Amino acid sequence: MDEFISKLRELNIGTIKENEPMANHTTMKIGGPADLFIEPSSIEKLAKAMDMIRRYNLKWRAIGRGSNLLVSDGGIEGVVIKLGRGMDHVDLNGTELSVGGGYSLVALSTIISKKGLSGLEFASGIPGSVGGAVYMNAGAHGSDISNIMTKAYVLFEDGKMEWLTNKEMEFSYRTSVLQKKRPGIVLEAVFQLTEGDREIISSSMQRNKDYRKETQPWNYPCAGSIFRNPLPEYAGQLIEKAGMKGHSIGGAKISDMHGNFIVNAGDAKAEDVLSLIQHIKDTIFDLYGVKMETEVEIIGRK
Repeated sequence: MDEFISKLRELNIGTIKENEPMANHTTMKIGGPADLFIEPSSIEKLAKAMDMIRRYNLKWRAIGRGSNLLVSDGGIEGVVIKLGRGMDHVDLNGTELSVGGGYSLVALSTIISKKGLSGLEFASGIPGSVGGAVYMNAGAHGSDISNIMTKAYVLFEDGKMEWLTNKEMEFSYRTSVLQKKRPGIVLEAVFQLTEGDREIISSSMQRNKDYRKETQPWNYPCAGSIFRNPLPEYAGQLIEKAGMKGHSIGGAKISDMHGNFIVNAGDAKAEDVLSLIQHIKDTIFDLYGVKMETEVEIIGRK
């Protein structure tokens, strides 16, 4: 690893940190150290870093703003690549929007709404990056990324960069082809928006924001929804019906506001959250015969 780090520094890749606590980079404020943490300063630098990672046969993982992510207490083996500054460009051409994978989804939706363009209202309260949103087909309020994305520029493990169409992304509920079949990093996404009334768009976004504030515990560190909705049922409603709101293990607690949120109520460990997730799964299956599947991505050493 020392030789690898030395080579990265020679290439002036960007930010490089050893044994970096992932709690500093997740919205849940949980996670052990990554062996190596890098934040490339451009797409070109990222491509060089990936070439080096491949040459040294190291494990890697890309992250954005760290939402929808639970990192184990043991941390992450290999290299964590954070998409942030240097990959947060925005280019608007009429109603076509091109944006870097490191850009904040909340900030993007706000900027676009002020221009009287519709399509991103659903994203006004999703605290992730554009790349992460495309990766998991993020959505809310009856819409998701698949409804507006036309293509994505992806860097794959073998070093190839390729534009994937909406169809090639194989979007489904909170899923894309990048999660299992073709692991890759979303460098850029192109969205097709529509012209609309600025006041109506802003009003819709404000309603979405108000709804989140009233029903979701964003005043505590959390990762967003923990479970996928086992349609036609809703995860939060099942958990609340089971009387589990407020239940805690260690520093992890099922939110008093919403059953599908687990919050870091104070120095929670990943193990606390995992134990609480398993407790919920067992309880819901015993009571209702429903298998709960996590939406939050769980990564890191066991």
